[in-house]
Amino acid sequence: MAEVLWEPAPERAAASAMEAFREGVERKFGVVVADYAALHRWSVENRDEFWGEVWDFCEVVGEKGETVLEDGDRMPGSRWFPDARLSFAENLLRRTDDSPAVIFQTEGGDRRELSFAGLRAEVARCQAGLRGLGVGEGDVVAGWLPNLPEALVGMLAANGLGAAWTSCSPDFGASGVLDRFGQVWPKALLAVDGYR
Repeated sequence: MAEVLWEPAPERAAASAMEAFREGVERKFGVVVADYAALHRWSVENRDEFWGEVWDFCEVVGEKGETVLEDGDRMPGSRWFPDARLSFAENLLRRTDDSPAVIFQTEGGDRRELSFAGLRAEVARCQAGLRGLGVGEGDVVAGWLPNLPEALVGMLAANGLGAAWTSCSPDFGASGVLDRFGQVWPKALLAVDGYR
């Protein structure tokens, strides 16, 4: 077995979210999962209960639906939370404080930070623009831009309107962009020109 490189102090482990989750599983399901290995074993043997509990413990905003796992013995073909409805945007933008939500650094070393409040404001601004273009539920929004914070903003803005998001980096070249976006005709195309 490999050498252990780091292990939390017992008091830190006892105060962790993982420990709170483990204790909650024991209480709710009347089982003994004494440690991480036991919790892992229980999660594999009780997939429906485990993932339903993860949804609840993480306070996912959305409609979970009645079924957690459908056709769990089929691979491929099993479906997780088939009746669920949720928005990445609603879940990822719950916080409104000034702590960092995005820390971005270019290959050249330029660094930018975006707080949760700042991310919400940027998403709202982008969403207003998309809404002005008539983007709504079921539409497709494409981003022709590299992996920048603006790509995350565009994805969250589109998702918050119920639209699908697809993106492609300019590094793919014109044929790559046409291959990617030619599969769907986007209602809106976001591009960042002269990015930092």
